[in-house]
Amino acid sequence: MRALLLLAVLSWSCAVAAERLTIERMFGDPDLAGPSPRALKIAPDGRHVAFLRGRDDDQNQLDLWLHEVRSGKAHRLVDSRALGGEHELSDAEKARRERARIAASKGIVSYLWSPDGKRLLFTLDERLWLYDLTAPRDKALRALTERGREVADPKVSPRGGFVSYVSGQNLHLIDLRSGQSTQLTHDGGGTIHNGEAEFVAQEEMDRHTGYWWAPDDSALAFERYDESGVDEVERSEIYADHSATPRQRYPAAGRANVAVRLGVVGSDGRATHWLDLGPDPDIYLARVNWLPDGKRVAFQRQSRNQRRLDLVVAAADGSSADNVLTETSTTWINLHDDLRFLRGEDALLWASERSGYKQLYVFGLDGTLRRQLTQGPHDVDKLLALDEKHGLAYFAAGREDPLQVQVYAVRLDGSDAATPRRLSEGEGIHDAVFGDDARIWIDTWSSPTTPPQVSLRKADGTRLAWIERNELKAGHPFWPYRSDFIAPRFGTLKGESGEDLHYRLHQPAGFDPARKYPVFMTYYGGPGSQFVRKNWGNYFEQYMAQRGYVVFALDNRGSPRRGRHFADAIFGQLGNAELADQLTGVAWLKAQPWVDGDHIGIFGWSYGGYQTLMLLAKAGSQFAAGVAVAPVTDWRLYDTHYTERYLDTPQANAAGYEQSGVLHWLAGIESDKLLLVHGMADDNVLFANSTQLMAALQNKGVQFRLMAYPGAKHGLSTPALRKHVYTLIAAYFDDKLKPAAR
Repeated sequence: MRALLLLAVLSWSCAVAAERLTIERMFGDPDLAGPSPRALKIAPDGRHVAFLRGRDDDQNQLDLWLHEVRSGKAHRLVDSRALGGEHELSDAEKARRERARIAASKGIVSYLWSPDGKRLLFTLDERLWLYDLTAPRDKALRALTERGREVADPKVSPRGGFVSYVSGQNLHLIDLRSGQSTQLTHDGGGTIHNGEAEFVAQEEMDRHTGYWWAPDDSALAFERYDESGVDEVERSEIYADHSATPRQRYPAAGRANVAVRLGVVGSDGRATHWLDLGPDPDIYLARVNWLPDGKRVAFQRQSRNQRRLDLVVAAADGSSADNVLTETSTTWINLHDDLRFLRGEDALLWASERSGYKQLYVFGLDGTLRRQLTQGPHDVDKLLALDEKHGLAYFAAGREDPLQVQVYAVRLDGSDAATPRRLSEGEGIHDAVFGDDARIWIDTWSSPTTPPQVSLRKADGTRLAWIERNELKAGHPFWPYRSDFIAPRFGTLKGESGEDLHYRLHQPAGFDPARKYPVFMTYYGGPGSQFVRKNWGNYFEQYMAQRGYVVFALDNRGSPRRGRHFADAIFGQLGNAELADQLTGVAWLKAQPWVDGDHIGIFGWSYGGYQTLMLLAKAGSQFAAGVAVAPVTDWRLYDTHYTERYLDTPQANAAGYEQSGVLHWLAGIESDKLLLVHGMADDNVLFANSTQLMAALQNKGVQFRLMAYPGAKHGLSTPALRKHVYTLIAAYFDDKLKPAAR
């Protein structure tokens, strides 16, 4: 493997026709990663694989494609431009896409297979569409709703009889046989929402739906929430040509959440039964699943302080509700989607961190532990598929290396818990999608030197076909830039706590160990997101290395995939353990003879932006400059589910909130070291976080630079904004870290 990698790097360096990577090209068309399919899904009958693909002239304009498994051929099924123009999205749809991190996408942004694998459902041009693969091409596509009707979260029922969706804060369905439409809920509107996931469910709980079909099409479980008790925040959204002051229901830390109920309504719309969520109304409805019999509903109820999670099984008619399983923690419980009910025994497959690492277990429906399926000092990332017929479960993890994601199979009887079989090939990141029966799966693989490659695999990992080979050769979008490519190095440092800290390092172009180079240091640093991974696509790090910087990234304590001891270090106070680990990285850098220790710059976005501010405030003498994009400055301004998970409420942990806030350490921020960036319509990390900091710095006479983006949300998602902000960041660090060039 190492010899092949060296050969590949040497072949790149021998290239003749090469171009220098630019920020304009990083966010231009076509995508530098190549023709990478997105949202890959295997048809339930296993005959096709559907996916979305950006166009060569606009990588964010997504069309629907189809790959035929037997022939291995792929073609564009629906041309999103030909079908309809792009209309202004509703505020609700814009918010939904921002929560789902697809704000920049256009065209067909999501789709679903029908249970028989013969039809595909999607929304476009303000309408809901159904594509029938068995019909003649000119009659295959039909609109299920008229243009202009709000349609959100469409689904095909499990047996294919209905299409459901949310419109006007109510739940609707269409009988596909008769074409008749039925409105299932009727009190939605104002502060009442039916069939929708509330803000924190979408943003923090990774739950983007608010209703769930029974397996026999007979009924739907749905969430009803009332946000009348949630504080209204009046935000100023400043655009290029106007301003607005929307009032947003934002559940800030320590304040009220929505009031939630869980109902079951028949698909005929005649009756609704309400399930008992327990005596405490101040809870989170975390997950909902139907049992295979279609008569019982399982829901996960998380306590407000997130230290208890109950799995409750309730009768669909509301007549009973039994607590089956409880997880507790002295810090917090992480939510997951790793619940499957076993048909062959009265049991369930479940993930738990009770050992200190996330592992898979089988429990009886009476809550008794029957067996452990995985074990070891590593986390299971997620359960990918279950094959009861052959007694196997498939999961993703980084058993050999926490910087990688590999695919494994383990027996359901627990006999190989310590020695699961690895199925994926190649070091790096494997994103696996299995078919319903687990006979085949899609493997999207990339590494630091290989753009994403998509293949179709048998259950045992044998490759059946390429869906997208995406070889880095002449004609590939990245091919002109290969000769200047700098392969990253990975390593570990020992933190002050004794933990291994993983880093990624790009040495500058034309590296000479006798010279001293400025450092561009970047990170995320917050819980829930691993920054240092062995994947493709760190283009801005590549760009900065090619411009003469040592580029360094390190994952500190609090980061995921390293077990609970590593994560729990941040509990009770943020901006403490994380900074200590990042400063371990700084000390290591300054000890290298090729590092200019007086010219280290730091950059982060969101939690990373917060970390930049805290590093400048608590250890500013270590750095020459820092960039903070969309940072939290006061955790009392951030939402309940995220913030209280790590800090509890402000009422219970006032000192923790005070010492976790940037303003508490404001005296440490020196003049002319900070570039502050924020979208002026950010509804996630509210712009008030930055305005509060601006005022405090101005009152203290601290000089700083500011870039505010009119109308922009948290991700600054459009290509134009991305080009602008990264050009700004590069120019700022050139100015601050390269004194010889001034």
